[in-house]
Amino acid sequence: MEKQGRWAGRNSDKDAVRSEVWGGLEQGGMNMGPTWSHIPNFIGADMAAWHLAQTDAWKRAKTVKCNPDPPQIPIRLRALYEGKMLYAPVPYLTKDFPYLRIDPKKLIEKGVSFELAATSEGYMMHGERIGFEDVEPIDFAIVGSVAVSREGGRTGKGAGFADLETGIFRELGTIGPDTPMATSVHSSQLVDNARVFMLAHDSPLDFVATEKELIVTGNTQPRPKGVAWDFVQEDQFETIPFLKALRDRMLARKAG
Repeated sequence: MEKQGRWAGRNSDKDAVRSEVWGGLEQGGMNMGPTWSHIPNFIGADMAAWHLAQTDAWKRAKTVKCNPDPPQIPIRLRALYEGKMLYAPVPYLTKDFPYLRIDPKKLIEKGVSFELAATSEGYMMHGERIGFEDVEPIDFAIVGSVAVSREGGRTGKGAGFADLETGIFRELGTIGPDTPMATSVHSSQLVDNARVFMLAHDSPLDFVATEKELIVTGNTQPRPKGVAWDFVQEDQFETIPFLKALRDRMLARKAG
């Protein structure tokens, strides 16, 4: 029986490309830690973060949103060392609060090392617990990816967390149409654009950083305006404690 990811079954084409990428990372010895059903960590993640940090958009950014996964630890670490306000989600959104504000000035005051606070375990302990509505406008947004294209297409691990978060932030105005969207991956995670077909509720990437290079995608696809609630899976409503209440608030705001 072919190995499958945890969230397999929602889209067979995406399942196939994820399996190919996860298997390729393992076979090539380019992974660090588990790959299957994860945003996979990879050798060279620090170099990918360096490439991303050379962009003018990153240098200008004062507020950064980043996914919680291990390959993006070097990005979160750079944000903190550069004095940027960092926002990161609760892994898998399993708590009754969705987000953490990680303020480098407060970490210094408390004597918490940036190296610890850049990990999901560290920022869960030392970040400030907040709601989606408490996140200030984002200057630079990073998402985790399993497979990406040079044209800005992306697929994650299949759970839908990144699309959900980004949709919420777009609806709230926290992420705007001009907010740069970026990811960092191993070069082996680059696939043909046709294999990461983007739906209307997906956010295309502006930057893809690998251990070898920075890719400026030039993607001009329209950015979604909010949450496509019809695409949210029933199991997400069951496993994400605050999601139903948040949906009701957002729909009420839209109706009002």
